[in-house]
Amino acid sequence: MSAALAHLSRFLPSRRDYDGLRSSWKTDLLSGITVGIVALPLALAFGVSSGVGAEAGLITAVVAGLVAAVMGGSHVQVSGPTGAMVVVLAPVVALHGVGSIALVSLMAGLLVIILGISGLGRAVAFIPWPVVEGFTLGIAAIIFLQQVPMATGTTGIPGHNTLLAAIESASQATVPAVFQTLGVVAGVAAVMVLLPKLNKALPASLIAVLLATVAAELLQLEIPRIGELPHSLSAPSMPSLDPAALGGLLMPAVSIAMLAAIESLLSARVAAGMVGPDGRPSGAYSPDRELTGQGLASVAAGFFGGMPATGAIARTAVNVRSGAKTRLSAIVHALVLLAIIYLAAGLVGRIPLAVLAGILMVTAVRMVSRHTVGAIMRSTRADAFVFVLTALITVAFDLIVAIEIGLVAAALFTLRKFASLSGVKREDVPGPHKEGDEHIAIFRLDGAMFFGAAERVLQEISQVKDIQVAIIRLSQVRMLDATGAHTLVEVISALELRGVTVLLKGVQPEHLELVTNVGVIRSLRHHKHLFSSLPEAVEHARSHVLRNAAANV
Repeated sequence: MSAALAHLSRFLPSRRDYDGLRSSWKTDLLSGITVGIVALPLALAFGVSSGVGAEAGLITAVVAGLVAAVMGGSHVQVSGPTGAMVVVLAPVVALHGVGSIALVSLMAGLLVIILGISGLGRAVAFIPWPVVEGFTLGIAAIIFLQQVPMATGTTGIPGHNTLLAAIESASQATVPAVFQTLGVVAGVAAVMVLLPKLNKALPASLIAVLLATVAAELLQLEIPRIGELPHSLSAPSMPSLDPAALGGLLMPAVSIAMLAAIESLLSARVAAGMVGPDGRPSGAYSPDRELTGQGLASVAAGFFGGMPATGAIARTAVNVRSGAKTRLSAIVHALVLLAIIYLAAGLVGRIPLAVLAGILMVTAVRMVSRHTVGAIMRSTRADAFVFVLTALITVAFDLIVAIEIGLVAAALFTLRKFASLSGVKREDVPGPHKEGDEHIAIFRLDGAMFFGAAERVLQEISQVKDIQVAIIRLSQVRMLDATGAHTLVEVISALELRGVTVLLKGVQPEHLELVTNVGVIRSLRHHKHLFSSLPEAVEHARSHVLRNAAANV
């Protein structure tokens, strides 16, 4: 019982979460306000773009942002709706309706909690860099394409193929409305790109929203707006449980849970290495607690009618660069957004949708680093291929499928490289030549004897002819799996059937149990044909050759 309580305590808040608050509370407070201002347009934009609505995006930023700040495993992570989640949610809304998102959020959140409690948080470390960057590039492309309907003043067309849906939507644009919306998008983009060059401290996205909204009001542009928003946070309620709908929502919930886990852990890992204004990294994080915290955040958002949430790298980066040190900053960010709901919902509802499209288009472009893309493309052909493949599959098919195929492709290339570094080499009999040495073959196995290299080793040794004794050296084998051990059994059996005596030299202590259990020792002609030194094995091989010669006289 005590062990279970100790395990559970790792996922609960503690006073250690706020170490240093006495000296950093002012900076944390200002950081939280800054992040809240930056998060407002993004929360609205992601809510609208996913098809759930601006209200759901804002509620998610408040509720999930607050829960994840308190319960998560990172001191500086800021959570809420993200672009990657929008990509997954849009098809769910198209197929099952807006009402299904609260239930999906609840289901996905529970799955993420299970992942965290199971201790799978550290699995993100096994995702290769080209897969992560290809995934990011694909998401950026999808986010950009998803904004085409709002940017052209048309209605989005539900469809799994984002590119075709964007082309179809753009073809329905009418003049002069399309020029008005595109003008707004261009103005927002210009402000977001140029303003940071003048003063990086200014919240460019918020200023772009204010300027574009005021201009749309003064010019009386007849373009779509966000519309009415709630003036208060609704009371939590249990999403309607329709048994018939649960089956259809299970796979989307699994995909959302996987995406939430991967994106949150990647964001937390990046944030842990980011340097703040004081020149110090933000510090370590708990991967498993981060998952449970993000899962609880999505569950809470579902109860309030929101959408699934993840750690948001853009807002987290702003938080770290603003000097945040404790969770207070992420908590304040959520409270700032809550204050906006109660005090400025009417004004926010007048923001044109084209403004949000412009913000997300710029955000999508900024997600892709030209330096990173260039570095991957110049690395190796295998890594470049995995990067491009992951990006293309992300856009053409599905995010989770892209990660799966990217991981498989990366693993195959790694195994191929690993196998190329492994192999078998025939060596000369050491020392002065003696009569009969030409009938002795020494084979040295290098690297790894695993399923990727085993077949080649089998072929190379089995092709040797005109020998009476084969010495197989295993001292340079660093890795041995069941397939490799079974291949040794096949090699030994094939040689023994041809009348060739097989001697094994240098079996590593860590491999001895495996080769015994698989039957390598049993396949030898005699259990004493196992040697720890090469001279002993050579001497024994020469004695076999001499006995064979005497028997043939």
